[in-house]
Amino acid sequence: MPYLILPSHRLHYQVENTATDRPWLVFCNSLGTDLSMWEPQVASLARHFRILRYDRRGHGLSTAPSTGCTLDELGNDLLQLLDALGIERTHFCGLSIGGLIGQWLGINAAKRIDKIVVAATAPKIGTAEAWSGRVDLVRSQGLKALLPGTRERWFSPEFAATAPVTVNHFLKVFEATSVDAYVGCCIALSNADLGDQIGQIPNQLLAIAGTSDSVCPPEDVNQLSLKVPAGQYCSLPGRHLVSTESAQAFNKLLVDFFGTNFT
Repeated sequence: MPYLILPSHRLHYQVENTATDRPWLVFCNSLGTDLSMWEPQVASLARHFRILRYDRRGHGLSTAPSTGCTLDELGNDLLQLLDALGIERTHFCGLSIGGLIGQWLGINAAKRIDKIVVAATAPKIGTAEAWSGRVDLVRSQGLKALLPGTRERWFSPEFAATAPVTVNHFLKVFEATSVDAYVGCCIALSNADLGDQIGQIPNQLLAIAGTSDSVCPPEDVNQLSLKVPAGQYCSLPGRHLVSTESAQAFNKLLVDFFGTNFT
């Protein structure tokens, strides 16, 4: 399995399609998931793009330093991975904290990124008080204590009833996530607020909301798009993991937005 070895941790990544005439597309997953969350997208889009997925530090097969992390560090992890793979420029798609990393890239590394899709995200996600409460709960009881609430936030009852195998897979990955890494990302989210900076993003950006997402409600996602000069907005049925719940429609949005002419 391919890894990027960094001084304090390693990043696990996976590449699909090595055809040099295809543009790059990077996927960045949400908190408590691994790169497998993008399987529906890879199955549909790998013929159009060279796809790079990676496990954010402390998730999946990636490790994490014990010192926690910041949004700057999470963004720089990806830039170091792009450098290591010789990727000068790429499209980007990220969900939740992955979408926050996408905003950070548009602000801090716009020349490395072409078009940006951010889903179920906002310039600031949640409140410091809410993140602090979640950190205390995880430290005292582990991630298993969050499973019922996570299931409810991530998936609508209708989707959970019709796709139990998919839902159970996500919850197993969530529970297997490093507690220290999860806490570190919670703290990074608590401290991250890009509201005063997203107007600097020069890239074309598409913000996608889940119509029944309580974590990042549609109005918050829409406001994000309105603050980006070249921002667009769309909503799809689903809760927080809208890329899974409305996978087919989500994939079509990506193909249309990135403007591929491949068939």
